[in-house]
Amino acid sequence: MTYDTIVILDYGAQYSQLIARRVREANVYSELVPWSTPAEKVLALSPKGFILSGGPNSVYDDGAPTLPRYVLESGLPVLGICYGMQLLAYNLRGKVAASHKREYGPAELTVDAPENLFFRAWRSESENAAHEAALQQVWMSHGDKVEQLPPGFVPLAHSNNSPFAAAADVTRGYYAVQFHPEVAHTPQGSTLVRNFVVEICGCVPDWTPANFIEEQVRLIRAQVGDGRVVLGLSGGVDSSVAAALIHKAIGDQLTCIFVDHGLLRQGEALQVVETFEREQGMHLMAVNAVEEYLEALDGVTDPEQKRKIIGEKFVRIFEREARKLGQIDFLAQGTIYPDVIESAGKDKKDAHVIKTHHNVGGLPDDMNFELVEPLRLLFKDEVRRIGVALGLPDSLIWRQPFPGPGLAIRCLGPITWERLERLRQADAVFVQELRQADMLKRGTQQAFAVLLPVKSVGVMGDGRTYEEVIALRAVTTEDFMTADWARLPYDLLARVSRRIVNEVAGVNRVVLDITSKPPGTIEWE
Repeated sequence: MTYDTIVILDYGAQYSQLIARRVREANVYSELVPWSTPAEKVLALSPKGFILSGGPNSVYDDGAPTLPRYVLESGLPVLGICYGMQLLAYNLRGKVAASHKREYGPAELTVDAPENLFFRAWRSESENAAHEAALQQVWMSHGDKVEQLPPGFVPLAHSNNSPFAAAADVTRGYYAVQFHPEVAHTPQGSTLVRNFVVEICGCVPDWTPANFIEEQVRLIRAQVGDGRVVLGLSGGVDSSVAAALIHKAIGDQLTCIFVDHGLLRQGEALQVVETFEREQGMHLMAVNAVEEYLEALDGVTDPEQKRKIIGEKFVRIFEREARKLGQIDFLAQGTIYPDVIESAGKDKKDAHVIKTHHNVGGLPDDMNFELVEPLRLLFKDEVRRIGVALGLPDSLIWRQPFPGPGLAIRCLGPITWERLERLRQADAVFVQELRQADMLKRGTQQAFAVLLPVKSVGVMGDGRTYEEVIALRAVTTEDFMTADWARLPYDLLARVSRRIVNEVAGVNRVVLDITSKPPGTIEWE
């Protein structure tokens, strides 16, 4: 099946991937590519429009990313966002200059022309206000701004600091906004993106779970042929949906291998076996590799080294178990878009590496499998929708997110079985209390415990203690690209702290992490 496609040129903004997510929420397929991608590769996607992302540069910087000639020569609609707006203005003979007052954060936008880009959005609540200027909240993040519009452009909206917060040359199909419609802090942003891709570009909104499943089944069959596939099944959302999708495509050609590395949460090993072997009817090999992992991680404290050890051990165990199965040709993974985003691939020179992800950066170079990654272009919410369409149970689809390296990167410092058990028990208490208080909202909240590599003095009974510290982490998020710390009730936190100190041996202090993402990440390591 061929989908109408929007190409997003990535200029290095932290929010670039969110643009792709918003386009897909409009049921339109999008691909995000570096701005420097050769023209022939981009045009081969047969795009129906372009979106230019934001970025950290100024258009006047030496070596600043440029606007490829083919974008304007294509005659297709173009939407420039932040730096993308400035690129459009600069290349079309407008004027861009440093702003006397930089805008970072929320701003009020006055919509002066509620047609076209602002169709069906950005209006006041009055039924008679269809053509009235409407104040709306948007999210700004820029130092430069457009001071003079290019010939043919007209202003669409303004803010106190940006006289041309939105502008367009409707005749040529060029649209530009200084704010970020892709972030949750711009409440009407999704409607604006939909207006561009559907109303202006004319894309057919057929990027749906049913069509995606049909397409991936065809692609998996074409890639695998009569080969055999192994998949590392953790029981998490991503690997579970990948397993169900691949199983739908090739049936018994898939064998799921569950490696119990001792880094799972309480009760998860048993749950994985029961769900997939007994309920889903898949071929499942359960491997107890706890001792192997503990030996490999002995004395290791650096999180990147932990990731690489776990990734390499994972593949080596797969190779060993695969030999027991005979000829195995493919390794399947539940890699999704945020994995690739945060791993900042080698060809994405305009981004910074945040961390090496277990599914991307931890695999050894001499791996003997070809990869099958059917979810690689999906965001977490899209993965869940695919899981629903495939008939997976809610208990799996809405499982708390869990990193591939497991508790190894939540157990800061050295890894021992005693410390892992300590963390497992504390984590179970925290999650149990949150569920009982109905504080874990599906898909928008994540909560877990972290064991810190420090000790503190305490008093328990009549004696002095010197034991470890547990940090509680709970965040709310819509996309896991950005997140805010959850404002949990004090009574709940007090109950969790009391239970952990009383029930978990070796812990005498509990602290709360109140850092948002950014500047922090959701995980500690």
